[in-house]
Amino acid sequence: MKIAVLSGKAGTGKTLLSVNLAYVAKEATYVDCDVEEPNGHLYFKGSEDAKRTTVSRKFPVIDDGKCTSCRVCVDFCRFNALAMAGETVTLFDNVCHSCGGCAILCPSGAISEEDRSIGEVSDYRVGSVRVLSGKMNTGEAFGIPIIRTLFSRIDPSDGTVVVDCPPGSSCAVMESIRDADVCVLVAEPTIFGSHNLDMVARLAKLFDKQIGVVLNKYEEGRENPSEHYCEENGLPVFEKIPFDKDLGMHHSEARIAAQEEKRYAELFSGILGKANKAASGGVS
Repeated sequence: MKIAVLSGKAGTGKTLLSVNLAYVAKEATYVDCDVEEPNGHLYFKGSEDAKRTTVSRKFPVIDDGKCTSCRVCVDFCRFNALAMAGETVTLFDNVCHSCGGCAILCPSGAISEEDRSIGEVSDYRVGSVRVLSGKMNTGEAFGIPIIRTLFSRIDPSDGTVVVDCPPGSSCAVMESIRDADVCVLVAEPTIFGSHNLDMVARLAKLFDKQIGVVLNKYEEGRENPSEHYCEENGLPVFEKIPFDKDLGMHHSEARIAAQEEKRYAELFSGILGKANKAASGGVS
């Protein structure tokens, strides 16, 4: 089973949930797809011994001596990564999608491609949990090849897969949930949190995924717009994680709460059980 954990913004509790789900699953693979700011390795300690692999992608290289300024490549690129500056073609590599079309279509053979490092993936094991983590190089803007490399390393024999998605609803998030069996959405108890919940719920529904919600920082008796959103939209609530000082302390000090206290192991095991049931088409 593959569980994708996502939220509409950073700091909602996505990594808190992800690392604890992977821990209570026993045989599990934790995949950190937040390649801009991965932090799962802070909880699954041992990354200094990880096997690291560089991830590259192809970028166009333009030979000005061969270029005839015909604009075929510029007119082809739908991402506006190529533009004419006088008689010279200029590349904006931060929006290039490495499709290779410009090199194929160039009538004068002025465009070739070169591999360029955009980041790396690390692979290591902590007890019964395999940890796969991606990190994008500073200044890069396109992390999907790193996410695809992470998923290519998953071995079905490594048990339950828990995907710690990037925050928001970007292309990287879409790539992260594409093959998920169930999407677990983490939401804060604020109006802003309910708007973020709506954003990722719409995305998960667009991909026709089974959905469950975890309401984090929950306080009984206090107004909770995210809870109201679930009631109004028929979204099942897997769990209400309390606004708990001890839980916050464990997480702030990069300790896996389920490993520290039995009550948290039971809490996250319950969420895992409901995610399993939802993935198999059951009612949570």
